[in-house]
Amino acid sequence: MTNEPCLLLRPLSKVNVPVIIFVAAMMVWSPAFAQGLAPGSSVPQSEFGARKIFFMLFLMLGPIKILVPFVNMSRKADSSFRRRLATRAVLFSAAALAIAVLLGRSMLENFEISVPVLAMTGGIVLFLVALRTVLQQSSGSVERPKEDEQPADLSHALTPLAFPIIVTPYGVAAVIVFATLAEQYSSQFAVGAIVALILLLDWLAMLFAESILRWVGTSLQVFAVVLGVTQIALGLQVILHSLCMVGVIAGCRN
Repeated sequence: MTNEPCLLLRPLSKVNVPVIIFVAAMMVWSPAFAQGLAPGSSVPQSEFGARKIFFMLFLMLGPIKILVPFVNMSRKADSSFRRRLATRAVLFSAAALAIAVLLGRSMLENFEISVPVLAMTGGIVLFLVALRTVLQQSSGSVERPKEDEQPADLSHALTPLAFPIIVTPYGVAAVIVFATLAEQYSSQFAVGAIVALILLLDWLAMLFAESILRWVGTSLQVFAVVLGVTQIALGLQVILHSLCMVGVIAGCRN
């Protein structure tokens, strides 16, 4: 039995996917790539560097929350359907984020919202989302695969898979904030590359969702809690720094 691969996936069949991930990750972590978000740009390094943005968006748009819903949708489907479903979901997610950024940046700029206020908005969103994730994990209310889940069709790639599972409302808010803060082309490229890297990780996670849950499901839950606690502290740090920038808290070091 042979499954005809999706046309969009054929170019990747000759490429070592782990190499793609490694190169993209090295770009995000390299000092030259992060220069677009360094102190000389519109986004101070003390607030949102490339590494911080990656970890923030990884929690909001990343694959940890996608695994169980995707397994539930595609449990009775073959591998060809899973590839098509995952690919469409990622493409829809990318389109939704692009549209949201264009509309969101335009609205924020028209209202002339200042950089400290935008930074504080990102910090508040990060804090609330991370706190919600940690509390959900600690309460034990973790979604698990359902044996009787009805199989999905390709229309589910748009909703609920692309939105709101992958592209969460708070993820959209965070991407808009980061894109608006990044006025220089290098900063915009950095944010766009980070989002693209996370969507690539989402796509790979959906392709191997069952294996991931089978072998490292518990470890992923622990990692999500650790990441969430770190991001709670990071969100508070961004909020406090923004309050210093607007003069609400006196005697702060920039």
